[in-house]
Amino acid sequence: MRIATTILLTVCICSAHAQQVDKKLQSRIAEAVRGFNGTAGIYVHDLKHNKVAYLNADTVFPTASIVKIPILLGIMQKIETGELNYHQRLMYRDSLFYDEGDDILSRFKDSATIELSKVMMLMITISDNCASLWLQKIAGSGTRINEIVDSLGYTSTRVNSRTAGREENRRIYGWGQSSPREIAGIMEKIVRGEIYSKAASDRMLRLLGRQYWDEQALSQIPAGVFAADKTGAVDESRNEVLYVNGKKNPYIFSIFTKNNKDQSWDENNEAWIMTKKISALLWEYYNGK
Repeated sequence: MRIATTILLTVCICSAHAQQVDKKLQSRIAEAVRGFNGTAGIYVHDLKHNKVAYLNADTVFPTASIVKIPILLGIMQKIETGELNYHQRLMYRDSLFYDEGDDILSRFKDSATIELSKVMMLMITISDNCASLWLQKIAGSGTRINEIVDSLGYTSTRVNSRTAGREENRRIYGWGQSSPREIAGIMEKIVRGEIYSKAASDRMLRLLGRQYWDEQALSQIPAGVFAADKTGAVDESRNEVLYVNGKKNPYIFSIFTKNNKDQSWDENNEAWIMTKKISALLWEYYNGK
């Protein structure tokens, strides 16, 4: 496994070097971030011309709910191997109860049943934490999910919560951690059908295309354009990664923030305003010409 991972990392590094930096876009992104009261990391990949723009792309950030993408990879692997069936019914037990916010699954009664597919939908579409922790357990724990992510060549992306040996990382980063470049890379592999079978990647992409939380970066994309997305937010960190299938020019955009001074939860939060500003810039830059 270690040799295979090393080879894959070498391939990834060579590929990254082959990508041309879009200096004009990079300058505009730097201008959009200037003055932000916190630390921001951004990675943009122009899929048509294989050009990139970035800022602090390899800095590790808390993922908040974006950790649910690695959890999705863990569940999908078990579906691919036949250990799980996408439509099998699962039994909810009171021991799974996790009460934070408006989680739907936490309102279930003990012994109620639900399809695995719907638990996955709850995790991705509305970011239900109870569903996500249940799926993390079913996937074989954070340890197993981290092994899968590592096998893909990603060294910064990890599940920390309820994962043996990750206690210090959890203290620093919370439930999960990643970098703008890595999470964008995982999204791109899903888009290209390079994780498990093409059918499995397509299913993950469709799940990521059904988002309830659509008021930040997604709000700047025309409603008729397909976009796959996942957001994550805690007081000091606001994050988003999305694939935009623009007719003229498809692209992938990830933005992470941490150490945010503005920890408000209204629409005028500084990080969310910046996210919308950059998302609008990218849409116009790639598809508004």
